[in-house]
Amino acid sequence: MSVAAAAAAAGPLYKPAMALEFFKAAGTPERIPAGKVIFTEGGKRLLARHRMYLLISGEVDLLSRKKVIATLKAGELFGELAAIDGAPRTASAMAKKDCRLISLDEKQFYAALRKKPGFALMLMSVMIRRLRDTITQLAAAGDMSEKEATKESVTFEPKILADLVRGLADDPPMFFLQGAQIIRSGQTGLRMYAIVEGRVTVTIGGRVVERLGPGGVFGEAALVDQSTRLASAVAESDCSLLAISRQAFMALVKVSPQFADAILASLAERMRFLTARLQ
Repeated sequence: MSVAAAAAAAGPLYKPAMALEFFKAAGTPERIPAGKVIFTEGGKRLLARHRMYLLISGEVDLLSRKKVIATLKAGELFGELAAIDGAPRTASAMAKKDCRLISLDEKQFYAALRKKPGFALMLMSVMIRRLRDTITQLAAAGDMSEKEATKESVTFEPKILADLVRGLADDPPMFFLQGAQIIRSGQTGLRMYAIVEGRVTVTIGGRVVERLGPGGVFGEAALVDQSTRLASAVAESDCSLLAISRQAFMALVKVSPQFADAILASLAERMRFLTARLQ
Protein backbone atom coordinates (compact mmCIF):
# COMPACT_ATOMS: atom_id res chain seq x y z
CA MET A 1 0.00 0.00 0.00
CA SER A 2 1.24 3.49 -0.83
CA VAL A 3 1.66 6.09 1.89
CA ALA A 4 -1.13 8.24 0.53
CA ALA A 5 -3.52 5.29 0.22
CA ALA A 6 -2.86 4.35 3.82
CA ALA A 7 -3.32 7.94 4.93
CA ALA A 8 -6.61 8.30 3.10
CA ALA A 9 -8.15 5.69 5.37
CA ALA A 10 -6.57 7.15 8.47
CA GLY A 11 -7.51 10.80 8.17
CA PRO A 12 -5.77 14.01 7.07
CA LEU A 13 -2.23 12.90 7.91
CA TYR A 14 -0.76 12.99 4.42
CA LYS A 15 -0.64 16.34 2.64
CA PRO A 16 0.25 16.10 -1.08
CA ALA A 17 1.20 19.78 -1.22
CA MET A 18 3.78 19.30 1.56
CA ALA A 19 5.09 16.18 -0.17
CA LEU A 20 5.52 18.11 -3.43
CA GLU A 21 7.43 20.90 -1.67
CA PHE A 22 9.65 18.30 -0.01
CA PHE A 23 10.50 16.47 -3.24
CA LYS A 24 11.06 19.67 -5.20
CA ALA A 25 13.54 20.79 -2.52
CA ALA A 26 16.07 18.21 -3.74
CA GLY A 27 14.68 16.37 -6.77
CA THR A 28 13.89 17.15 -10.41
CA PRO A 29 10.66 16.13 -12.21
CA GLU A 30 10.98 13.57 -15.00
CA ARG A 31 8.62 12.04 -17.55
CA ILE A 32 8.02 8.28 -17.66
CA PRO A 33 6.25 6.73 -20.69
CA ALA A 34 3.39 4.26 -20.25
CA GLY A 35 4.63 0.70 -19.88
CA LYS A 36 8.05 1.56 -18.47
CA VAL A 37 9.12 -0.31 -15.32
CA ILE A 38 10.20 2.10 -12.56
CA PHE A 39 11.55 -0.53 -10.15
CA THR A 40 11.22 -4.29 -9.74
CA GLU A 41 10.07 -6.53 -6.91
CA GLY A 42 12.97 -8.02 -4.98
CA GLY A 43 15.38 -5.44 -6.36
CA LYS A 44 18.37 -5.09 -4.06
CA ARG A 45 20.42 -1.97 -3.44
CA LEU A 46 23.92 -2.51 -4.77
CA LEU A 47 25.88 0.46 -6.07
CA ALA A 48 22.74 2.42 -6.91
CA ARG A 49 20.65 3.76 -4.09
CA HIS A 50 16.98 2.89 -3.76
CA ARG A 51 14.73 5.82 -4.53
CA MET A 52 11.36 6.96 -3.26
CA TYR A 53 8.91 8.55 -5.66
CA LEU A 54 6.18 11.18 -5.77
CA LEU A 55 3.70 10.89 -8.66
CA ILE A 56 2.88 14.34 -10.04
CA SER A 57 0.59 13.29 -12.90
CA GLY A 58 -0.54 10.11 -14.64
CA GLU A 59 -0.96 6.67 -13.07
CA VAL A 60 1.41 3.98 -11.77
CA ASP A 61 0.60 0.33 -11.09
CA LEU A 62 2.16 -1.52 -8.15
CA LEU A 63 2.52 -5.24 -8.84
CA SER A 64 3.31 -8.23 -6.64
CA ARG A 65 4.18 -11.47 -8.46
CA LYS A 66 3.06 -9.76 -11.70
CA LYS A 67 -0.41 -9.06 -10.26
CA VAL A 68 -1.62 -5.46 -9.87
CA ILE A 69 -2.18 -4.75 -6.18
CA ALA A 70 -2.72 -0.98 -6.40
CA THR A 71 -3.00 1.84 -8.93
CA LEU A 72 -1.52 5.15 -7.80
CA LYS A 73 -2.86 8.56 -8.74
CA ALA A 74 -1.30 12.01 -8.82
CA GLY A 75 -0.07 13.18 -5.41
CA GLU A 76 0.78 9.72 -4.10
CA LEU A 77 4.12 8.69 -2.66
CA PHE A 78 5.58 5.20 -3.20
CA GLY A 79 8.74 3.15 -2.81
CA GLU A 80 9.53 4.76 0.54
CA LEU A 81 10.26 1.65 2.61
CA ALA A 82 13.11 0.38 0.43
CA ALA A 83 14.47 3.91 0.12
CA ILE A 84 14.51 4.33 3.89
CA ASP A 85 15.93 0.97 4.99
CA GLY A 86 17.63 -0.30 1.82
CA ALA A 87 15.86 -3.68 1.94
CA PRO A 88 14.69 -5.47 -1.24
CA ARG A 89 11.57 -4.09 -2.90
CA THR A 90 8.34 -5.86 -1.94
CA ALA A 91 6.58 -4.87 -5.18
CA SER A 92 7.27 -3.67 -8.71
CA ALA A 93 6.14 -0.31 -10.10
CA MET A 94 5.23 0.36 -13.74
CA ALA A 95 3.81 3.44 -15.44
CA LYS A 96 0.19 2.64 -16.37
CA LYS A 97 -0.12 5.92 -18.25
CA ASP A 98 2.40 8.53 -19.31
CA CYS A 99 3.37 10.23 -16.07
CA ARG A 100 5.56 12.78 -14.40
CA LEU A 101 7.25 12.06 -11.10
CA ILE A 102 10.06 13.17 -8.84
CA SER A 103 12.41 10.68 -7.19
CA LEU A 104 14.88 11.07 -4.34
CA ASP A 105 17.86 8.90 -3.49
CA GLU A 106 19.28 8.68 0.04
CA LYS A 107 21.56 11.71 -0.38
CA GLN A 108 18.77 13.82 -1.82
CA PHE A 109 16.40 12.65 0.91
CA TYR A 110 18.82 13.91 3.57
CA ALA A 111 19.17 17.21 1.71
CA ALA A 112 15.39 17.60 1.54
CA LEU A 113 15.02 16.74 5.25
CA ARG A 114 17.38 19.57 6.15
CA LYS A 115 15.16 21.99 4.24
CA LYS A 116 11.78 20.51 5.13
CA PRO A 117 12.00 18.63 8.46
CA GLY A 118 8.23 18.68 8.91
CA PHE A 119 7.91 16.08 6.17
CA ALA A 120 9.63 13.47 8.36
CA LEU A 121 6.96 13.87 11.03
CA MET A 122 4.20 13.53 8.44
CA LEU A 123 5.77 10.38 7.03
CA MET A 124 6.28 8.95 10.53
CA SER A 125 2.63 9.55 11.42
CA VAL A 126 1.41 7.68 8.35
CA MET A 127 3.83 4.79 8.90
CA ILE A 128 2.73 4.51 12.53
CA ARG A 129 -0.92 4.38 11.51
CA ARG A 130 -0.01 1.54 9.15
CA LEU A 131 1.75 -0.20 12.05
CA ARG A 132 -1.35 0.13 14.21
CA ASP A 133 -3.54 -1.28 11.42
CA THR A 134 -1.15 -4.20 10.90
CA ILE A 135 -1.14 -5.04 14.61
CA THR A 136 -4.94 -4.94 14.61
CA GLN A 137 -5.02 -7.39 11.68
CA LEU A 138 -2.54 -9.70 13.39
CA ALA A 139 -4.54 -9.69 16.59
CA ALA A 140 -7.78 -10.39 14.70
CA ALA A 141 -6.10 -13.30 12.91
CA GLY A 142 -4.75 -14.66 16.19
CA ASP A 143 -1.25 -14.39 14.75
CA MET A 144 0.60 -12.71 17.58
CA SER A 145 2.57 -15.87 18.37
CA GLU A 146 6.37 -15.89 18.60
CA LYS A 147 6.90 -17.74 15.34
CA GLU A 148 10.09 -17.14 13.39
CA ALA A 149 11.66 -15.94 16.64
CA THR A 150 11.96 -12.22 17.33
CA LYS A 151 13.98 -9.50 15.72
CA GLU A 152 16.95 -7.71 17.24
CA SER A 153 17.22 -4.04 16.39
CA VAL A 154 19.76 -1.25 16.72
CA THR A 155 18.54 2.18 15.65
CA PHE A 156 21.52 4.37 16.53
CA GLU A 157 25.23 3.76 16.17
CA PRO A 158 27.10 4.28 19.49
CA LYS A 159 28.57 7.63 18.42
CA ILE A 160 25.20 9.00 17.31
CA LEU A 161 23.60 7.83 20.53
CA ALA A 162 26.41 9.47 22.53
CA ASP A 163 25.79 12.73 20.67
CA LEU A 164 22.10 12.39 21.44
CA VAL A 165 22.83 11.94 25.14
CA ARG A 166 25.00 15.07 25.14
CA GLY A 167 22.27 16.98 23.34
CA LEU A 168 19.83 16.12 26.10
CA ALA A 169 22.16 16.54 29.05
CA ASP A 170 19.41 18.18 31.09
CA ASP A 171 17.54 14.86 31.06
CA PRO A 172 19.83 12.35 32.82
CA PRO A 173 19.47 8.63 32.06
CA MET A 174 16.82 6.66 33.93
CA PHE A 175 17.67 3.30 35.53
CA PHE A 176 15.43 0.22 35.59
CA LEU A 177 16.13 -3.04 37.38
CA GLN A 178 15.75 -6.36 35.60
CA GLY A 179 12.06 -7.26 35.27
CA ALA A 180 10.77 -3.71 35.73
CA GLN A 181 7.86 -2.57 33.56
CA ILE A 182 8.94 0.46 31.53
CA ILE A 183 5.88 1.10 29.37
CA ARG A 184 2.56 -0.69 29.01
CA SER A 185 0.37 -1.14 25.93
CA GLY A 186 -2.67 1.16 25.97
CA GLN A 187 -1.10 3.80 28.18
CA THR A 188 -0.76 7.41 27.09
CA GLY A 189 2.79 7.94 25.86
CA LEU A 190 4.68 10.90 27.29
CA ARG A 191 8.25 9.82 26.41
CA MET A 192 10.22 7.61 24.10
CA TYR A 193 13.37 5.83 25.25
CA ALA A 194 16.86 5.21 23.85
CA ILE A 195 18.86 2.41 25.46
CA VAL A 196 22.26 3.48 26.77
CA GLU A 197 23.09 0.23 28.58
CA GLY A 198 21.30 -3.07 29.11
CA ARG A 199 18.53 -4.86 27.21
CA VAL A 200 14.77 -4.39 26.84
CA THR A 201 12.06 -6.83 25.70
CA VAL A 202 9.12 -5.47 23.68
CA THR A 203 5.81 -7.34 23.64
CA ILE A 204 2.50 -7.02 21.79
CA GLY A 205 -0.49 -8.95 23.04
CA GLY A 206 1.72 -10.65 25.59
CA ARG A 207 4.07 -12.03 22.93
CA VAL A 208 7.69 -11.00 22.52
CA VAL A 209 8.23 -9.29 19.14
CA GLU A 210 11.50 -7.42 19.64
CA ARG A 211 14.60 -7.40 21.81
CA LEU A 212 16.63 -4.21 22.03
CA GLY A 213 20.15 -3.50 23.23
CA PRO A 214 22.29 -0.34 23.38
CA GLY A 215 21.32 2.00 20.54
CA GLY A 216 17.76 0.69 20.35
CA VAL A 217 14.73 2.94 20.77
CA PHE A 218 11.11 2.30 21.65
CA GLY A 219 7.97 4.21 22.52
CA GLU A 220 8.33 6.75 19.71
CA ALA A 221 5.00 5.94 18.06
CA ALA A 222 2.91 7.45 20.84
CA LEU A 223 4.90 10.69 20.64
CA VAL A 224 4.32 11.12 16.91
CA ASP A 225 0.57 10.55 16.75
CA GLN A 226 -0.14 11.36 20.42
CA SER A 227 -2.10 8.17 20.82
CA THR A 228 -1.83 5.21 23.21
CA ARG A 229 1.13 2.84 23.39
CA LEU A 230 1.36 0.17 20.68
CA ALA A 231 3.39 -2.23 22.83
CA SER A 232 4.70 -2.98 26.31
CA ALA A 233 8.37 -3.01 27.31
CA VAL A 234 10.15 -4.70 30.22
CA ALA A 235 13.77 -4.47 31.35
CA GLU A 236 15.37 -7.77 30.30
CA SER A 237 18.44 -6.81 32.35
CA ASP A 238 19.35 -3.87 34.54
CA CYS A 239 19.38 -0.99 32.08
CA SER A 240 20.03 2.71 31.63
CA LEU A 241 17.63 4.57 29.35
CA LEU A 242 17.54 8.06 27.95
CA ALA A 243 13.97 9.37 28.28
CA ILE A 244 13.02 11.77 25.48
CA SER A 245 9.95 13.98 25.87
CA ARG A 246 7.73 14.84 22.91
CA GLN A 247 9.07 18.39 22.93
CA ALA A 248 12.66 17.14 22.77
CA PHE A 249 11.70 14.57 20.12
CA MET A 250 10.12 17.23 17.89
CA ALA A 251 13.19 19.45 18.31
CA LEU A 252 15.55 16.59 17.41
CA VAL A 253 13.59 15.79 14.24
CA LYS A 254 13.80 19.44 13.18
CA VAL A 255 17.51 19.93 13.85
CA SER A 256 18.89 16.47 12.99
CA PRO A 257 18.07 14.80 9.66
CA GLN A 258 20.14 11.81 10.85
CA PHE A 259 17.89 11.40 13.89
CA ALA A 260 14.75 11.62 11.76
CA ASP A 261 16.14 9.13 9.24
CA ALA A 262 17.09 6.68 12.02
CA ILE A 263 13.57 6.79 13.45
CA LEU A 264 12.06 6.32 9.97
CA ALA A 265 14.36 3.33 9.36
CA SER A 266 13.31 1.80 12.69
CA LEU A 267 9.63 2.21 11.78
CA ALA A 268 10.23 0.72 8.33
CA GLU A 269 11.95 -2.31 9.85
CA ARG A 270 9.09 -2.89 12.27
CA MET A 271 6.57 -2.48 9.44
CA ARG A 272 8.34 -5.11 7.33
CA PHE A 273 8.64 -7.52 10.28
CA LEU A 274 4.96 -7.35 11.19
CA THR A 275 3.68 -7.29 7.59
CA ALA A 276 5.67 -10.46 6.83
CA ARG A 277 3.66 -12.24 9.52
CA LEU A 278 0.43 -11.44 7.69
CA GLN A 279 1.63 -12.98 4.44
